[in-house]
Amino acid sequence: MPPQAAPPAPARPAPAAFVPAPYGRTTGYAPPPEALVETTTRLRPVRDRRSAGRTAAAAACAVLGFGLIGGALAGVWLAASEPGKPAEPVGYAEARELWHNAPVDALFPRTLPGPGAGPGAADRTWTRIVVAPDAPCSPAVLAKGLLTAVEPLGCERVLRATYTDATASSVITVGLVFTRADATAQRTLGEGLTARLGQDVPPALSGPSTVAARFGDRQRASWWTSAPADLPVVVTAVSGFADGRAVDAPQPADKATAKGRTDAVAQSGLGHEAKGITERLERLLRTTATTAAKEKEAR
Repeated sequence: MPPQAAPPAPARPAPAAFVPAPYGRTTGYAPPPEALVETTTRLRPVRDRRSAGRTAAAAACAVLGFGLIGGALAGVWLAASEPGKPAEPVGYAEARELWHNAPVDALFPRTLPGPGAGPGAADRTWTRIVVAPDAPCSPAVLAKGLLTAVEPLGCERVLRATYTDATASSVITVGLVFTRADATAQRTLGEGLTARLGQDVPPALSGPSTVAARFGDRQRASWWTSAPADLPVVVTAVSGFADGRAVDAPQPADKATAKGRTDAVAQSGLGHEAKGITERLERLLRTTATTAAKEKEAR
């Protein structure tokens, strides 16, 4: 009697897509699931594989270079103690590594509250709908003027995500540009950055099957760029309408929020969106970097 075939294994149910919890004061609205552009929980650098011979050679070089490294470090410490040289802010060094040391949700929370961030100090709430993999600094992810400004400082990596507001009527792409700039260079970079860059509008990040599916270059309406003096990071944000309408003349957030403006961009609060979410991400980065510095000190 021939052996009977084993019964087929039951099919596993597909994992449920992430749907954020209700937020804001809306009725019967839930944003679509987050676009599966990036599914990992941490953004980590990809390390090159080395052969055993190369690894041994690198180790030998490291041993031989200890004396030189020690001398270089001593020079750095002496320079830092020189009168008039600004001290590095707490968490500055740790912030430089957050692009691969911190979880995605710590850098781009799934839900980001913005109390008083809208027109007339109205509250705002943003929900993340797209996350992109970390990327090298290039024209594909950075506006031309900003790329030119940060390249001499050592542009490390760019992280981006797109959010939507509580009514899903607007979308906003935010970017974190990590650099190797020292505290002095960072302070110089941040002075009037948006004004100095002119019409340097950050690229939009769309997401298939989300309300940001039609968010492209023509849909960018308002933007803001900030380089806080206490973090080696540039924070960018660009907002637009979720319905895909084109905007002929994008406006920096300070102009879009000026009193007396009656155009659609100003009245929709897209300038407030861009500047408000930039400020929230700066505060979040500052808190995350300070916490990392304290944990390092405690070890």
